[in-house]
Amino acid sequence: MPELPEVETVRRGLAPVLDSRRIVRAEVNRPDLRWPFPARMGERLTGAGVIHLGRRSKYLLATLDTGETLIVHLGMSGRMQVDHVPTATFHRDPEPTAKHDHVVLWTDAGARITFNDPRRFGAMDLVATAALDDHWLLAKLGPEPLGNAFDESYLVAAFRGRRSPVKAALLDQRIVAGLGNIYVCEALHRARISPRRQAGRIAAPRVAALVPVIRKTLEDAIAAGGSSLRDYRQADGAMGYFQHTFRVYDREGADCPTEGCAGTVRRIVQSGRSTFHCPVCQR
Repeated sequence: MPELPEVETVRRGLAPVLDSRRIVRAEVNRPDLRWPFPARMGERLTGAGVIHLGRRSKYLLATLDTGETLIVHLGMSGRMQVDHVPTATFHRDPEPTAKHDHVVLWTDAGARITFNDPRRFGAMDLVATAALDDHWLLAKLGPEPLGNAFDESYLVAAFRGRRSPVKAALLDQRIVAGLGNIYVCEALHRARISPRRQAGRIAAPRVAALVPVIRKTLEDAIAAGGSSLRDYRQADGAMGYFQHTFRVYDREGADCPTEGCAGTVRRIVQSGRSTFHCPVCQR
């Protein structure tokens, strides 16, 4: 499932063709994805102006001038693809709709934004912008890891007394929003913290030092366009390249890349999910 860097990369690719543009036509080609689309979604989107395309955690948020916000979740295989189609003066038809093109948005600038999702684990919803923070998908989310509210004192307080492993704590979206399996593994290795350690038993200075490491890991991933492991693509169809710089994720049996460490990357299972770490330098 795309994590924060992938969703932020998609947002940055879509923003130039959606921000301050008008949706002149919205085609909804099925009644649902992971759950049913809101009533009359195509009608409600057609004619709406996009004030701003933002992101909260792993969700894209398109604020509309109709007083509503479109929430988009990519799910396991969802893609938002941008095509610049010729204007009517060229008398050329656009490419036909593909099998899994479930929602298609046409803008007044001649762009076509297609939501393609073969597995249909993605989702879309429309909610009154004034009530956005209370939406069930967003209401309990913690601070953004790249935002000002996520700082050293916050994380130290959030970890205090927690008996769960630090990896589980960082994956808890109520503590910090948008982190997933890949980037938690990578950040913990950079910080040399064992994913098995109880969050509440890590010394406060080490917890505080983890904050800039998480930020830098995410920033590096965004700069690389995210990680393409299976279905993820950027808005222009390009793949992400951060997977080529993974230190531990999906590198079981490889030498630990930490300078001076003679360890080998190991894979363990925590809460049913794979964790990759170095048992030598991560303590």
